[in-house]
Amino acid sequence: MPITASKSGIAALFAASLALSGCSGGIGNTLSNLNPFSGGDSASATAAPRSGGTQEVAVNKYLWSAALDVLSFLPIESVDPFTGVIDFGYGTPPGGNRAYRATVYISDAALEARSLNVALATRNGPVSDATQKAVTDAILDRARQLRIADRGL
Repeated sequence: MPITASKSGIAALFAASLALSGCSGGIGNTLSNLNPFSGGDSASATAAPRSGGTQEVAVNKYLWSAALDVLSFLPIESVDPFTGVIDFGYGTPPGGNRAYRATVYISDAALEARSLNVALATRNGPVSDATQKAVTDAILDRARQLRIADRGL
C-alpha cells in the first residue's frame, strides 16, 4: 500500500509541475526568469501585480541578482520582488557536507549593506556569525561586480 501512495504522490507532483510550467512559459525555468529586473536599467523596476495597475519594485536589482547567483546551490522556494524576499530551501554547497537554508531580504533600492539582510540556518539551527557575514559579504561583492559590469566601468 505505501508503494501505491508513493507512486500516486509522485504522479500528482509531476502533474502539478507540468501545470505550473505552462504558467512560466516553458519547463526550463532559469534564475533569469525569477529576476524581475532582467533587461531593466534602473535600480528599481515597475511591474504589474495581480490586482492590476502597476507597482514599484523598490529593491536593488544588483543585490537581487547577486543573491540568486551566490546562493544558486540552494533550491528556491519562493520569491517576492515586491517585498524583497527570496526564500531558499535546504541545499549543500559544492564541496560541502552540511545543508543550509537561507532567507534573503532586500529592503531598499540602494546598493548598500544596510539594504541586505541574510538569514542562514542549518538543520541544527542558526549558523555562526562568521558564516553569516561571509555569505552577506559575498552577495555584496557580487552585486558590486554586476553593477560595474553593467555600467562598463
